[in-house]
Amino acid sequence: MKNKIMMLLLSLMVLMMGYFGLQAYSQARKYEQSTQKLVMEKDVSKQAEYQAKAWMEKLSLGYYANEKRLLREELIRAQEVHQVEAKRYTLYVMGLLTAILISSLLAGLRFFTFFGALSALVVLYFGLFTLLLTVTIHKELEYVGDVVLSFESKSLLGSVVKLWESGDIAIALVILLFSVLIPLFKTLSLMFVAVVMESRFAHGIVKFFKVIGKWSMLDVFVVATLLVYLTGNGSDVSHAEVQVGLYFFLAYVFVSMLVSLSADRMLKKSVNSE
Repeated sequence: MKNKIMMLLLSLMVLMMGYFGLQAYSQARKYEQSTQKLVMEKDVSKQAEYQAKAWMEKLSLGYYANEKRLLREELIRAQEVHQVEAKRYTLYVMGLLTAILISSLLAGLRFFTFFGALSALVVLYFGLFTLLLTVTIHKELEYVGDVVLSFESKSLLGSVVKLWESGDIAIALVILLFSVLIPLFKTLSLMFVAVVMESRFAHGIVKFFKVIGKWSMLDVFVVATLLVYLTGNGSDVSHAEVQVGLYFFLAYVFVSMLVSLSADRMLKKSVNSE
């Protein structure tokens, strides 16, 4: 009875984590959209128009309102709100993730392995699809001001697609393998291990992941390489800003390592008790 209550409680916490993750993803998307609108307002022609109207506003001593300025201020406010909300919901996810790990560990290694892997699967999903990085290339032009030349915003999977389309197929395949396919297979396998821990097949899965364990930080490395590639792939002045998708992915890396250790200890205890 106690185990059933704990399982129900942990399942509800995972569902709540998924809900807050969706909210973080939604706010990150709205932040991206408001940023894109703001960027469109800062191309060469619109920036020149903005500066002309700014001078008219000054010369009129406040009788003429620069609607471009008002629009930009509104977009900046919306941008800030969406970014704050995305971070707030991400913080809720991380809080629930911590609570799930602590609660399941108190219930036993089997609970910790299963619900830890399930939680890792949730944060991996949002780590793959949520905005990872935004990069703005801008330049200061005389009499015109700060002009945005280009704007890039990509999730991890979106970056893989971009690399593939730009001809960097080898890099795209490495990131796809070590940051998408292997993590997904590993997480699902660890959940399976927790369910069928008595079988020899479960021991084989854990041994396999112990063999490739020395490559466990490669997913972090390839993401770091991707960030450097995107931030350095431009000219003039580049402004890069890390988004909440990166926190989801790093949370997955940390939790998956803990769950792998838990699965190994769980199976060793199972063997010793036989």
